[in-house]
Amino acid sequence: MLNLFITSSNHKSGQTFITKGIAATMQSLGYSTSVYKPVQTGGIERNGFMQSPDLTEIKTIDPYIKTHFSYLFKSETEPLIAAEIENENIDLDIINSDFQKLSSTSDCTVVETDGGILSPITPEYKNINILKRLNIPMIIVTSPNADAINSTLLTIEAVQNIGAEIRGVIINNIEEDCSKEMLGSIPRIIEEYTNANVLGLIQHLKAGYKPEDLISAILNGLDIESIFNVRIEKLDMN
Repeated sequence: MLNLFITSSNHKSGQTFITKGIAATMQSLGYSTSVYKPVQTGGIERNGFMQSPDLTEIKTIDPYIKTHFSYLFKSETEPLIAAEIENENIDLDIINSDFQKLSSTSDCTVVETDGGILSPITPEYKNINILKRLNIPMIIVTSPNADAINSTLLTIEAVQNIGAEIRGVIINNIEEDCSKEMLGSIPRIIEEYTNANVLGLIQHLKAGYKPEDLISAILNGLDIESIFNVRIEKLDMN
């Protein structure tokens, strides 16, 4: 099984964009793919039903990607606060069980956090405890901004402290006016101060992009084989 845990180092780094792109790319390469959100906040009510905005977005790119969440909250805040507002308890055993069931039906399962790795989900647990329980490799999505360096290094340190495997870091949403000096410095600093590798740079895609544009951006910008630690024959043929 090709399983992957995705989290962000800072707010609005675009981790759902990366999740969506990686899932669509793996599906296009012939791997049956699932996306799992253990906890989703900011749920949207439509026609009397609550929907996960992130998973709905993924379905718009490829309806054949399987999606699942364990907890869905209407409140758009940290998972712990949302659970308290809606008087519900988040259970790691349920999350683990749901992940095992979903991943058993797919070649590739991508797990995406709601919030950062240290965002609390219960009074006792944070997202990092989900990572530890699932015991799968992870990548960190960050932004090409100076203030992202500190949060990225802290995220890496926290994950290393529990002995989890970090496949690498992705720098996402690079605008045309992004400073070349800054863009060159961020990967260098991450790799100098940690043992994590930067596995790719993703340019900003304007609104209205097509699925093929997203997949092309992922294939051109990321080392997808290193992300999953697997040789992909279709890529070798190109």
